[in-house]
Amino acid sequence: MSTSSQKRSDDFLKISDQFKLGALVTESSHPVTANLSEVAKTDIAAALGLLFQTDGDVIDKFREFATSRCGEKIAAVILDAIKSGGKIFFTGCGSTGRLSILLDSIWRDFWQKQKNPDLENRTFSVMAGGDYALIKSIEGFEDFTAFGEKQMADLKVSAKDVVFAITEGGETSFVIGTAWAGVKAGAKVFFVYNNPDDILCEHVQRSREVIQDARIEKINLTTGPMSITGSTRMQATSIQLCVMLTILETVARELAGQISSGVAGEFLAQLETLHKNLLSPELLASLAKLVALEESVYRAGGKNNYFADQLGADVLTDTTERSPTYCTPPFRKFDDVTAAESWSYLFLPEPDAASAWRSILKREPRCVAWSEAEIRALVSEDKFKRTQEIVNKISADELMRFRIGLDGVKNRQLGKGDSAIAVLYETENATFQISQLEAVRLAGARTGVISFGNSERKTLNAEQVFIPLPQNNFLLNGLTRVAVKLVMNALSTCTMVRLGRVMGNYMVWVVPSNLKLIDRATRYITKLTGLEYAAANALLFEIVEYVEPRMKADQAYPPVVGMAVVRVKNNFTNEQAERFLQAQ
Repeated sequence: MSTSSQKRSDDFLKISDQFKLGALVTESSHPVTANLSEVAKTDIAAALGLLFQTDGDVIDKFREFATSRCGEKIAAVILDAIKSGGKIFFTGCGSTGRLSILLDSIWRDFWQKQKNPDLENRTFSVMAGGDYALIKSIEGFEDFTAFGEKQMADLKVSAKDVVFAITEGGETSFVIGTAWAGVKAGAKVFFVYNNPDDILCEHVQRSREVIQDARIEKINLTTGPMSITGSTRMQATSIQLCVMLTILETVARELAGQISSGVAGEFLAQLETLHKNLLSPELLASLAKLVALEESVYRAGGKNNYFADQLGADVLTDTTERSPTYCTPPFRKFDDVTAAESWSYLFLPEPDAASAWRSILKREPRCVAWSEAEIRALVSEDKFKRTQEIVNKISADELMRFRIGLDGVKNRQLGKGDSAIAVLYETENATFQISQLEAVRLAGARTGVISFGNSERKTLNAEQVFIPLPQNNFLLNGLTRVAVKLVMNALSTCTMVRLGRVMGNYMVWVVPSNLKLIDRATRYITKLTGLEYAAANALLFEIVEYVEPRMKADQAYPPVVGMAVVRVKNNFTNEQAERFLQAQ
């Protein structure tokens, strides 16, 4: 063990009490999926059924929310703010950061179509690390309260505004910082989270301070353990999406002069029908074929392209979240010849990257661009250089190097051993998606289609998955967005389970990119090896130091938790453990 890795471990252990989150419900193992990896080995459809079964927790919590009618009261607060010239902020980190950007995009898209620029520009998303973080996690941003306060200040939050600070665990420092920024500005602040108050207050001081502050209104959406232990991109973010879309739908109807009462009840009825459809044997069997398709492609070293249009933001969220959760290569910049090839990628029918990103966001990209003086005011001197390096790599210019428009297709030509999947919504033209599938099919790639709507769209020579949606009158098309999330979550999760990225329902390939994930990886090592927490953490940092050059260069590297387990059980060096895992 090097002196530097031991120091990093020692430094973490000094503050680890603030990030030891094993007591949280969201970090617990869900009993329904406890044997998920074993089930998935022999019956993919059954494994998908288990994942959708746990989404029943979302239905139960949403029913409780709908019955309370608190959504109408929250919508009234938003309406008052908008009529007084205020703005609506959605803030988050990681999965909730992508959720915040999606909510902003959905709101803007509707009012753009209504040709109402005033209402269009009333919402703002604040993700830790800015819009660049849509693509990949930004090292350390989640861990600093001051960063959240700074990003809010940059957007000039004021007393006229409403802030929704969204954090699945209820303990994320960045999101808590955005909440305090709203309080200091005199804004109305809602704290949206997914763990019981008593547990958070007992174990996490920063959470206790927010929960016990009377100036902040709490929206507790605890659904229980996640289907993949600790993976809050699953039910936690799903219930947040349902609740926030219901609130925004109520507001949109009021502003559009339509009847706005009873939205939550309508949404609940449609959600129950959707959930029943997802559990149908026919749907599970067809989706299982797509899981098998993607698994076989990745297992053989191939790549998969997704093609989408109206649902591009939803697909992007799922594809980019695979990387930190399962240690797969993140999206690769078009001109980066040293980074590992991305397993999956997304393309939209826009001519270039700039227009494609505008299509996703429904606005110009907003990335972090802090000066040297601003960075120095945020971090201590020993963290300044590294923070400056990170900020320089997450600019708008860097975001444009991810070519998700038509100009990027030539950089990911598909052929034999590869695959492509089109994601369609019934009201869109879909000429782009279908033409791309036909082109890659002729080049030898296998193809699939996931279509959402009331009637199935048949596409020749492709694996078909049809997600039937009940008829509804939602202005913001919220039911479709929830359906896409649940289906894409299940597809990607089951694929990764089949590829060995999950043991039972523990994501043992997790990337320890922030303090919360360092604690999670340490706890997993402790559970799987029997090491004490401090010893497991020291081993973790030793392995992180070994793989870190490849992590920073977006190159392929072995799982740190897996390496730790192999080292302990076999008394291996890092090199021996990596060779062992490669052989497996």
